[in-house]
Amino acid sequence: MAVPLIHDIAQLDKIFVLCSNKDEHKVWANEYSKVRGIYDSIQPICMQLTKVTQPCDHDAIPMSFIPKQEISEASANEQTLDRLPPSYMYSMIFKDIILEIDDDDEKSMNTLVNFCQQQKIREKDIDVFKRNYYEKSAVWWYTKEFFLYGMLNRALRMLDMEVMTKFGFFIRRLHIELKQLHQKQLADFQKVFTVYRGQGLSQQDFQHLVDTKGGLLSFNNFLSTSKKSEFSMAFAESASSAETDTVGVLYIMSIDQTKISTSITPFAMIDKESAIQSEDEILFTMHTVFRVGEIKQTPENSRLWKVQLTITDESDPQLAGLTDRIKEEIDGRGWYRMGKLMLRVGHFNQAEELYNELLEDASNDSDRAFIYHQLGDVKKNQGKYNEAVSFYENSYSIKRKTLPEDHLDLAIFYNNIGQLYNKMGDYSKALEFYEKTLGLNGKGLPPNHPDLATSYNSIGSVYENMADYSKALLFYEKSLAIRKEVLPPNHPDVGDSYDNIAGLYEVRGEYSKALEYYEKAFKIYQRVLPPNHPRLAASYALIGSVYDNFGDYEKALQFYDKDLHICQVAFHSNHPDLANCYSNLGSVFDRMGQYSKALEYYEKVFRIYQQASPSNHPQMVSYYSNIALTYKNMGQHDKSLKHYEIALEIACAILQANHPELATLYNNMGSVYFGMNDFPKALELYKKALEIRKKVLLRNHPDLAASYNNLGVAHTELNELKSARQYYLKVLKIYEEKNVTNHPNLAASYNNLGYVHEKKGEHSKANEYYEKAHKIHEVTLPPEHLRLAITCEGVGRSYEKMGEHTKALQFHEKAINIRRKALPLDRPDLAASYKIVNMTHWTVSEVSGWLELNGFQKYVQVFKGKHCSKL
Repeated sequence: MAVPLIHDIAQLDKIFVLCSNKDEHKVWANEYSKVRGIYDSIQPICMQLTKVTQPCDHDAIPMSFIPKQEISEASANEQTLDRLPPSYMYSMIFKDIILEIDDDDEKSMNTLVNFCQQQKIREKDIDVFKRNYYEKSAVWWYTKEFFLYGMLNRALRMLDMEVMTKFGFFIRRLHIELKQLHQKQLADFQKVFTVYRGQGLSQQDFQHLVDTKGGLLSFNNFLSTSKKSEFSMAFAESASSAETDTVGVLYIMSIDQTKISTSITPFAMIDKESAIQSEDEILFTMHTVFRVGEIKQTPENSRLWKVQLTITDESDPQLAGLTDRIKEEIDGRGWYRMGKLMLRVGHFNQAEELYNELLEDASNDSDRAFIYHQLGDVKKNQGKYNEAVSFYENSYSIKRKTLPEDHLDLAIFYNNIGQLYNKMGDYSKALEFYEKTLGLNGKGLPPNHPDLATSYNSIGSVYENMADYSKALLFYEKSLAIRKEVLPPNHPDVGDSYDNIAGLYEVRGEYSKALEYYEKAFKIYQRVLPPNHPRLAASYALIGSVYDNFGDYEKALQFYDKDLHICQVAFHSNHPDLANCYSNLGSVFDRMGQYSKALEYYEKVFRIYQQASPSNHPQMVSYYSNIALTYKNMGQHDKSLKHYEIALEIACAILQANHPELATLYNNMGSVYFGMNDFPKALELYKKALEIRKKVLLRNHPDLAASYNNLGVAHTELNELKSARQYYLKVLKIYEEKNVTNHPNLAASYNNLGYVHEKKGEHSKANEYYEKAHKIHEVTLPPEHLRLAITCEGVGRSYEKMGEHTKALQFHEKAINIRRKALPLDRPDLAASYKIVNMTHWTVSEVSGWLELNGFQKYVQVFKGKHCSKL
């Protein structure tokens, strides 16, 4: 029986059971409070569902919570606008746009009808709405138990621009009707009066409300209230439930008409206009805003709260400043501005549809050039880069008719094309266009203009992608020099430049340098940003990543925890940045061998992506890959492959056939088969990865070096040493061309070459490569890093085979010291590191004596237990 399994799910409110024998099930049904009835036919269940979903629609209205501090910061500083809830910002801009559009309602109605038919709305309901639309008021249609109310409010809650835009003509009509009704009813309203609204809030939303005290609460739909408190209290009481973790809230709303503009925030009594019988119902326009006052728990019910709200709008100077800042985010007028909003919120298909319609109606070249440019932006965001280039070029060809070739507006075109080629991996083309941008900016702007700094930064990013780190550093430093000259020393853009340079050092394996620059950036953010600012959190994460690369996992955890703490305060629980925090923590615990802890954090990542992203979102590829890696490290290869296969299925559905991410997945799956000793299968997948990378990457890209290395390892295990050596030499050639001398991956290649020569019995040559690996690790890694222990063991083995036992012993001793500090006593690889057992001229007792003499008394038994049988 399913009911016991689902009854305690918090999101589940009511259960209706369909069965063939009602009497048989009535007894057990009484034991489960959420079971609302037993039925032997579907019709009465449908009727009941219609009734019980009405309170759900009532409670699920779209709201935005804006804490007081964020209002002040966002009003004054453009850097902090991204901290505002997107639902607040974009629903406000949407309302502003839709009210200024004056389109033909008949055309809009036909568009809505076609859309509703696609959504499988009942033809009968659609026909009634279309035929009788003008016979009834907009208020009547909004309050009717009909598809319109739920569909519109769901769209406003989800910021579904497609549905919101299709209903735009209706929203406009309803807003205007409320203004007209309000003018007629002026004599009926006191200057200051109180209305009420009762509803349920999830525990999470209620906590947001508490945190917003003194700040703003925005209702982003049309808001229904009552002048009768007992009516609203009944709603609040019925909504409060411990079973569903819902809190009942009674909003007590003070309406002072002298504090608002009724043209911006109209409201009206709608008893005579409503489609349903109501008493003293007052309907407010969408996006009505209140200040949050006192929040008090009722003495008789611990899950029922009273919340004091005071109406406000753009007449409030502080809110006016915030509103102006938000409206500046997206400029233009009418449908042109709507298209920009669609792009901003990521509704690229809807933006494309709109811009194509605007293109058909465009009456001059100026409009056409703008629309082509916007369609280029659409295609860029859809990942259709070749089509984007075509649209940008159409825009450019029109502009070139009227603009001189050195006009600064053309720099925007060149920059956009450069971005596309950079994303496509055609770095020479990207450079060509970025340099054109730089050329125009260099002629038309002073030498220390911030736009020049941006151009240098873009060129630096291309060189970084080309793995030409010296040139990348040169341009990043030019960008930094300008920003340091023209901006205040603590300006966040200066910090961004430090971060770019730090990232470059990190990818080169120069972790100490990376840490130095990340810390410079951090000091700036610490001075100019509040302690819980998301940019500060990102800085903690970047510093954590360096310690992660150092192998200092405890320190990495400290910084990742600080990152998490800020993000938990700054963001809602499903924010993507929180997923990044959990992912970072999961990866560290994975490397520390704490796999259950790693999986725990990856599950948190999954829950966020599951709620915030579609199932085929690129982030899901990352999630499944992380889980797969953890299972691989746990030795659970079947589970690992299962998760990699899911990641691969998603990636194949959303990415181009030669996308580098596919190569990464093939590579990682190959490593699983390698761990299962299925070396031929591993080789097959490594070759697939290499095939993609050779098509899309430059011949000396670091990812190609990684592929060559993996193929070398697979051939080594298959004892195909000649092939293995050839691949390893290709790796060395790439690093030599890049003038890389101290990267950990270069050390790994030397180590692998050493192993090939060791297997061939060429111990002198093996020693040469092992020594090179060891020297790099000594420079780039902390003294207790486990990789250093591995290279020490390689050097020790080669000296041992060459008969130089004293030197061999020195390196084995160093390996033991490192592992002793880094690993728990009973880790098998600690005992296994006592490679001196292979020195045949030493007996077991001599080895044990050496351990005791050198302070390793605790390890004698471990050593004997692991190795005595081999002697």
